[in-house]
Amino acid sequence: MSLKLDFSNVVDVNLGSEHGLGMEEIQSLVEKGRRVQQELRKKAEADTLGFYKLPYKKDVFTEILTFANAARKRFDYYVHLGIGGSALGPIAIHTSLKDSYYNLSESPKIFFPDNVDPDWIHDLLKHIDVSRTLFHVVSKSGATAETAATLLYFMKYLKEALKDNFYKNLIFTTDPVEGLLNVIAREYPIKCFRIPPNVGGRFSVLSPVGLISAAIAGVDIEAIVRGAAEMAQQCDNDDLMQNPAFIFAAVHYLYMKRGKNISVMMPYSNKLRDLADWYRQLWAESLGKRYDVHGNVVEVGQTPVKALGATDQHSQVQLYVEGPNDKVITFLEVEQFEHNEPLHNYFPQISEFNYFEGKSLGQLLNYEKQATELALTNNQRPNLTIKFSEVSAENVGAFFFLLEAATAFAGGLLEINAFDQPGVEQGKIATYALMGRKGYDKKRKEILEQLEKKQSFVV
Repeated sequence: MSLKLDFSNVVDVNLGSEHGLGMEEIQSLVEKGRRVQQELRKKAEADTLGFYKLPYKKDVFTEILTFANAARKRFDYYVHLGIGGSALGPIAIHTSLKDSYYNLSESPKIFFPDNVDPDWIHDLLKHIDVSRTLFHVVSKSGATAETAATLLYFMKYLKEALKDNFYKNLIFTTDPVEGLLNVIAREYPIKCFRIPPNVGGRFSVLSPVGLISAAIAGVDIEAIVRGAAEMAQQCDNDDLMQNPAFIFAAVHYLYMKRGKNISVMMPYSNKLRDLADWYRQLWAESLGKRYDVHGNVVEVGQTPVKALGATDQHSQVQLYVEGPNDKVITFLEVEQFEHNEPLHNYFPQISEFNYFEGKSLGQLLNYEKQATELALTNNQRPNLTIKFSEVSAENVGAFFFLLEAATAFAGGLLEINAFDQPGVEQGKIATYALMGRKGYDKKRKEILEQLEKKQSFVV
């Protein structure tokens, strides 16, 4: 594993005194950071902060690998049914380590329909044979509206193709005991994998939630977890100035205090672009909170934004360099690409192409990153870089744990609960009510009355 956090371009000696951070500012948070670290360790030991221990739970490997090996022989297609944390992590693993763009994976072909757009879901049926498809339903409660609805949608076609044997094409990843999927699995012999009760959805990528689809795709899941475990050691370093999770959290915390409430993640690699999608949920849902742990109204958090280098140099960077100085940009950089052939000018009459001679696309992409980094820094726009020695299973696993630990540190520094999601729950309850779910009649009546009173302004 070789993953490093370069925060040179937030320090005042490089960025300037107005928008740069003095090293003493970061060091001033060390004492508070130690208290946060101790609290996180206590929660991990008490089994209330489960993601801290996931990299060490190697007992699940054998079960997952045995199942995955059998599934690859039996099925031609794999469809992952989940949303939010039940899908973003698995997608990020797949696109970073298997198919970054073209979705041409070896058998089984793998699909992640993580939205309930009916046209999109219907189109998927054109690309699979339901009788040869494994449907993996991922939901801790089993009650997530989008996941349950998508399961019911595909059930029509499973029943048509397999009759009473439909259950043979289903697996569930859910709570060990509770939840609606367990009710179904008690009636039909459906294989179930378990999400530890102390692991929240957006922190679950290193559990069966993320590892099953990866193993079925042929990704080395032991290497993912090995990289995460190595990063976990770094993120538990008592010397917080050498602890990348603390540094990432402290930098963003200090900039939030200065009103820089937008966090941009910009991978310079198509393989890493969905890591930024995964990060967006983790950072937004964990840190966007109205109340602190003392009950005070604080309304904190950063809005995470995804960009892709070099593509978005031509769509977003103008804003980042010359627009409002309210952002912290995190680049993801790959030092060694797997394929990086030298270029040759096949049009000698075009001398303007000569500077490409002997260079590579990887060099161009990384020079583009350095140029953007320079433009931002010269305009006093804070930016960091997470450097991947290569896109490998170890480094991707390390990235997941680094950002999860940094989120936990940031929550502690902000004195908010980084592990709940009350705002999301409000939307879930309203959805259940509008759909007419049993037990939500009163809420449905309230919503309909509110909608009746609403004044419309439509053009």
